[in-house]
Amino acid sequence: MPGDLSFDLHVLTARLDRSADRILRTEYGVSYRRFLTLLTVAELGAATQRTVAERLGISEPSASRMTGILVELGLLESPIDPAGGNRRRLTLTVRGEQMVHECRDLLESRFADLVQRSGVSYAGYARNTKLLLKALEAAPVKAVPEKVVPEKVVPEKAAPEKTAP
Repeated sequence: MPGDLSFDLHVLTARLDRSADRILRTEYGVSYRRFLTLLTVAELGAATQRTVAERLGISEPSASRMTGILVELGLLESPIDPAGGNRRRLTLTVRGEQMVHECRDLLESRFADLVQRSGVSYAGYARNTKLLLKALEAAPVKAVPEKVVPEKVVPEKAAPEKTAP
């Protein structure tokens, strides 16, 4: 059906995520979620766990557990933030930087191959994806789809005008 694009995009994204997870677990022994955490730290530079949690759309306790595992694996450093408080300043280790670079290149090459096999223009797909992301970031989310007919609004009766004395 022509109106199924939103569902098709959801299915495509879920399948791409599962495929990325399978590729990264096989090639690097790291899950896609862990890679996304590393990638987020790489994009943000030094970041707090709160910032990473917000960017990934996960809870702070989840981010804390994830970053703890990545510290144990030697991919992240998590010293206490010199600004104080109970914050940690996350940075990639050299090994973490290398993993982000290699995993990103691997996933990008696999995706480029998929796009080429589908017959879709890579440049066009990239352009349209960026346009959709930009529109999503710029526009507020509507609570009600446009096809829903709003309830009839009955105008209030105007109060009689008062004349000046």
